[in-house]
Amino acid sequence: MRTSRVITAVEAHAEGEPGRVITAGAPVLQGETVFAQMQYMQTHVDDLRKLMLREPRGQPALCANLIVPPCHPDADAGFIIMEQTEYPPMSGSNTICVVTVLLETGMLSMVEPVTELTLEAPAGLIRVRADCADGKVTRVTFKNVPAFAMHLDASLEVEGLGRVAVDIGWGGMFYVMSDADALGVSLEAENGAQIVQTSERILAAAREQLGVTHPENPDITGPTISQLFGAPTNPDTHGKNAVTVSTGGFDPKRPHALPGTLDRSPCGTGTCARMAVLHKRGLLKAGQDYVHAGPLGTTFTGRIEEVTDVAGYEAIVPTLSGQGWIYGTSNYTLDPTDPFQEGYTIGDIWA
Repeated sequence: MRTSRVITAVEAHAEGEPGRVITAGAPVLQGETVFAQMQYMQTHVDDLRKLMLREPRGQPALCANLIVPPCHPDADAGFIIMEQTEYPPMSGSNTICVVTVLLETGMLSMVEPVTELTLEAPAGLIRVRADCADGKVTRVTFKNVPAFAMHLDASLEVEGLGRVAVDIGWGGMFYVMSDADALGVSLEAENGAQIVQTSERILAAAREQLGVTHPENPDITGPTISQLFGAPTNPDTHGKNAVTVSTGGFDPKRPHALPGTLDRSPCGTGTCARMAVLHKRGLLKAGQDYVHAGPLGTTFTGRIEEVTDVAGYEAIVPTLSGQGWIYGTSNYTLDPTDPFQEGYTIGDIWA
C-alpha cells in the first residue's frame, strides 16, 4: 500500500453529535497558544480539516478535533476544533468527545470515581470533571468560557420570512437565535430540512445586517451559527433547540438545497449562549439547572455558576454536562496519486 500520510483517529459522539478525535498524523503547528495554533492551521494546513470532514472520509454532520500539546502550564492537553466551514473557538459536544477519548484510551490517566483535568481550547482553559466507573466516562462536566448576550430582540429582514426577531449571544461561538414557535417551525428531527433552510436564511441575514465582534478578541467575529429554540416537549426538560452548522451558506437560487446540517446533540456552546440570553431577561438565575433537549431528544444540562463581566457585557460563567461514547478507531491514509487530496463535496447532500 502506498500512502503519503497516515492519520489515526478515535470516532466518538456526544449525545448524538459525532466528534472525530485525531490522535496522530497531523503536522507540527506554530503558535504560543492553542488559539494561535488554530489560526496557523487555518491559514497554512487547512487541508487536514477538509481531508477529514469531506467525503470520502467525512460527511456534512461530522466534526473533528485535533489533540495538541498544551501551551498553558495549567493544561493537561490541548485541542483544536474543526467544523465544515470554520474553526470554532469552543464546542461543548467536542469537548465531551475529547475528554471521553483522552481518558478511555489512556492518553490521560483515569481516576475513579472522578477525574479532574484541564483542557486548553482555542477559547481558553476549560476545567473538567469526569465521572468514571469501570473504565468508562459516564458524565463530563466542564466550566465553559463566560457567555453573554450582545443583542436581544433585534429585528432582521430575512429573505422569504420577512421581519424576524433574533437574539445574538456568545457561548464559545456567536449564535443568532430565533423562536421556532413564532416561525411555525417544528423542532423534531424529521423536520430537519425546514429547520436548516429557515436557520440558514436567518444566519445569512444576520451576517449582513448584525455582525458582531468579541469585545476581548477582535479575531473572533460572527454570528457564524444559528439556533432555533422552542418550548420543552419533555416535562423533564426546560427547553428545546436545533442548531444548524453551516456547510456553505444560504443560496436563494437553490431554495431546496440543504446548505447546512443539524447539530445532532443539544449543542453545548449553544446551550450556554441560550442560558446567557435567559439570564439577561431575568428568566434563569445562578444555581439553577437548565436541561436542554436537542432534535434527537438527548439532553445537556447547563448551570450558571456565577455572574461576571466581559468588557462591559453582563456575562455568566456556565457549566455544562453530558456524556460521550466511543464507537470506533480508524487509520486513514492518502495515496499520493488520489485525485481528491482534500476530499470532495457533491451537491446532492452538500451546499
